Amino acid sequence: MAGHIIHLTVAPGREPGLKRLARTAEIHSGDTHRRKTELPPPGFDPQGECCTIRRRFVTEIKHAPDDSPSCTLPDETATRALGASLTPAMEAGLTVYLRGDLGAGKTTLVRGLLEGLGHCGAVRSPTYTLIEPYSVSNLNLYHFDFYRFTDPEEFLDAGLEEYFTGGGVCLVEWPDLAAPFVPPADFEIRLEPEGDGRRASLVALTQRGRTCLSRAHPLQK
Repeated sequence: MAGHIIHLTVAPGREPGLKRLARTAEIHSGDTHRRKTELPPPGFDPQGECCTIRRRFVTEIKHAPDDSPSCTLPDETATRALGASLTPAMEAGLTVYLRGDLGAGKTTLVRGLLEGLGHCGAVRSPTYTLIEPYSVSNLNLYHFDFYRFTDPEEFLDAGLEEYFTGGGVCLVEWPDLAAPFVPPADFEIRLEPEGDGRRASLVALTQRGRTCLSRAHPLQK
């Protein structure tokens, strides 16, 4: 099913309070080892302070065969720049899928997005923690990674559905491993190998996604 691509901005709002303050999720750290991780509640602010950075934007924009806006990412710097250029597309309640193989640059792109919003702390992959939360620019962002799921119901067992019903922005890696329980995306970012780098495609999947992407700098004509 071909998606339509566009741009985005955000009017953040406060998330409603949730009854549970934290969830304990059992996750895999290998084929034979398991450990428990305390998940922070939606709305939790782990950072405190932010800093302002200079934003870099991707300039080489092409269109994929399905007319989805796309661009070449030759290195990590370009990947972070693409993430930063998507900051106008962020708004409360948005769900974004991040698609790509291991090492494709999904967490690097999220790092650029957070830097573009003013985050100056560490940005870690949520591979072992399931979720990494951030509070920046009046937005609550939740970065998920379901790569280690062996059963989609682990999504429900960890209580992750609460994060998708609040006012946060949910960035999801390996969403298919939590299907059909993970909510559908408004748009997705696809990172595919191209030469020594990557090609990123931005695909809108809902009207909201199209509206949001229409505000993103990489897609402006």
